[in-house]
Amino acid sequence: MSGPRNAKGAPDKKRTELVDRRADAAYLIDTFAATQRRACELANIARSSYRHKPQPGKDKTLTESLRKLAAEKPRYGYRRLGVLLERAGEVVNHKRLFRIYRAAGLSVKRRKRKRLVRVGLPAFVATEPNQQWSIDFVHDRMGNGRAMRVLTVVDTFTRECLALEVDTSLPSRRVTRALDAVIAARGRPEKIRLDNGSELTSRHFLCWGIDRRIELNHTEPGKPVQNAHIESFNGRLRDECLNTSWFRNLWDARRRIAAWRHEYNHERPHSSLDYRTPNEFASNWLAAQTPTAYSGVA
Repeated sequence: MSGPRNAKGAPDKKRTELVDRRADAAYLIDTFAATQRRACELANIARSSYRHKPQPGKDKTLTESLRKLAAEKPRYGYRRLGVLLERAGEVVNHKRLFRIYRAAGLSVKRRKRKRLVRVGLPAFVATEPNQQWSIDFVHDRMGNGRAMRVLTVVDTFTRECLALEVDTSLPSRRVTRALDAVIAARGRPEKIRLDNGSELTSRHFLCWGIDRRIELNHTEPGKPVQNAHIESFNGRLRDECLNTSWFRNLWDARRRIAAWRHEYNHERPHSSLDYRTPNEFASNWLAAQTPTAYSGVA
């Protein structure tokens, strides 16, 4: 392969064109003794571009830093890696960061998703913590072959992960016990968005919602997009934790998933929160309000 090529290995048309124009300007200067200004005008190239000398080692340090961060967080894109670099004291222009990120072959492969147009009622938009929680289940398998389930609980306003309950079985009474523990720590939600699983439509769970004066909003069967916040969170959980970890047993799974939950709440930049962490966003919101019973997530 000859000539400049982009990160995907295909010929880079813009760079090839620039190289050709430089060669044209050099030919005019050498053959016809033209001035640099005149030669660049005829070749339609800026003099600064003609005089530019590539510096191959200039981006070496940044490339190594990106490779190291990408090895630790293989599912982070260049924007989140850029936030981590800024936290370490290295501020990089986003265009340069993207160019080096692509050239180093660190791009995260994304799966193509089928997108269907659905017509339904407008989704509820929370404006403060504890207005609406979303809950769901995620399934996985441990290294010893046993299946496990994870109950996920998210505040749709702060994006905080309130609980990740892990066990081989999570009946409705276990679910309500986990939710009661969260309520004891941060208060009662006004609404809970959930699907139509047997644990979440059982008589015990419905009575629990009535006793706690919590409005239970079930999605329509076969329409998980109506609970998009928890579906998005479950995707991050699977992508960054479950798919990258090997759990020896249930104790190991609980330990690793609990560590990821702490990282998600306190360290992971969230794109919908202007790349702040959920805990940072909640703390900033709380500081701007009058004192309330809300105290954040541990």
